[in-house]
Amino acid sequence: MQNLLPEPPATRLPVNDEADAALAAADEAGTDEAYASVAAGFPTYSAAWGELAARAFAQDQVVTAYAYARTGYHRGLDQLRRSGWKGHGPVPWSHEPNRGFLRCLYVLSRAADEIGEADEAARCAQFLRDCDPEAADALASN
Repeated sequence: MQNLLPEPPATRLPVNDEADAALAAADEAGTDEAYASVAAGFPTYSAAWGELAARAFAQDQVVTAYAYARTGYHRGLDQLRRSGWKGHGPVPWSHEPNRGFLRCLYVLSRAADEIGEADEAARCAQFLRDCDPEAADALASN
């Protein structure tokens, strides 16, 4: 059966040059403290939370990764809604400012799976694919 309703337009989060520059400086420093400083200075900036989550997950700190990812996910949902998102529709990976939210969603799915929250893990994995299959593929290949 074909869906006759048009798909909503893609949602693109706004660019935050100041937060992007702070994250680039944290990338150069390469420490958890540098990333935490970006998250503290820009608490609505999902990319900082996503980096913290990914780093914690890579260090087998799954509960910490879950907490960071959940924070970035919720902050990202707030921004998506302010950008016109109505709870569904594409959130393209190709738009750089969306990547922090999408990374948080990916790590949240993985961390939820690790702590035994299979339903949440599956929901988050499906949500990521619904946002943009390219994001799911890109994040899974890293």
